[in-house]
Amino acid sequence: MQSSMTSLSAAVDERPPLPLRPAPHERDGREDPQSAPARPHPQESCTAAALDPTIGEALRRVVEAQIGPRRVGAIYQNATSAFEVVAVVRDPERARELLNRRCAQWAVIVKDVFRADAEPFPVGSVWASTDNLVREGRPARTSRDVMTGRCPR
Repeated sequence: MQSSMTSLSAAVDERPPLPLRPAPHERDGREDPQSAPARPHPQESCTAAALDPTIGEALRRVVEAQIGPRRVGAIYQNATSAFEVVAVVRDPERARELLNRRCAQWAVIVKDVFRADAEPFPVGSVWASTDNLVREGRPARTSRDVMTGRCPR
C-alpha cells in the first residue's frame, strides 16, 4: 500500500502548533519593550565593575599573574621557540585590537630570537609553568612606559 502526500498532511494538521523560540537577549520586535527588562550589554556591565576599586585591583593582579615576568627586554623560552619581549600592552582596547579578541585585557609583543628575519607579533598566552625565563627584562622607568610598553633606551 502506498501512502500519498494528502494522507500525511491530514496527520500533520492534527498536531498542536510548535512553540515559539525563546526571546533572545536583544530586542527583535516580538516582545513589548515595557514587559521585560533587557539584559545588560557586556560593555556596560564591565564599566560598572571598573568603578569598584577592589574589583579593579583584583583584575590588575590577575593580569600581572598572566603576564608573568615578561617585561620589555626579557627573553623567555617555551616548547616552540625563544622570544624577546618588545612591548607589554596593558591597555585593554589596544590589546583587543592587536589580538583580535573581544575580551583581551593585555598583550605581549614578542620577536622570535631563533629566526634572523623574525618580525614582532602580539601574543596573549598566559605565563605557564612550562615557560622558562632566560633573561630578565628592564623595569619600567615611568608610568607611561608601563602603559605603552615602551622603555627609553
